[in-house]
Amino acid sequence: MSKTNEQYDAVVESCKSIFFKKNKDYGTAWRVLRTISIVDQIYIKAQRIRTIQDKKQQKIADDIPGEFKGIINYAVIGLIQLALPGDAPEDLPEAEVAQLYDKYIHEAKTLMTNKNHDYGEAWRNMSQEGLTDLILMKLLRIRQILNNDGQTLISEGIDANYYDIINYAVFALILHNEAHKA
Repeated sequence: MSKTNEQYDAVVESCKSIFFKKNKDYGTAWRVLRTISIVDQIYIKAQRIRTIQDKKQQKIADDIPGEFKGIINYAVIGLIQLALPGDAPEDLPEAEVAQLYDKYIHEAKTLMTNKNHDYGEAWRNMSQEGLTDLILMKLLRIRQILNNDGQTLISEGIDANYYDIINYAVFALILHNEAHKA
């Protein structure tokens, strides 16, 4: 499990580096996004990954790992947006954004650790295609929850789906990194 923790941290550090470079370029322009818009951004990335997986070729240079990193960062944005009050400022100080980013990544990693305990790291035997499909399914679930005015009868909420999306994307990147080190 310590290997998984190290791999998880390395993937997240790469994502965080990209996130904060973009934060320097654009600030917190993402604050204008509503939940459905964040879901759509993640959907675009996941659907592109699936299309490339199915066609076995791509015409745009952005690679699949970069898309998974974008999925992770947008899911963190989604969690931040869900937690902030409606009257929160659009411009957030970088220190506050860093604290929130770390908080939600920590919660995602804690969830991963607990699930890995119970599932025995089953994700290590999954395909990148399967992880992509699970991300797409989680996005469709969030859309349905939004159509139900944010209410669920028995199921987890939007935040739980974002956490799973983060972890599935991290798993896909860990598996990709392992395959390309061999």
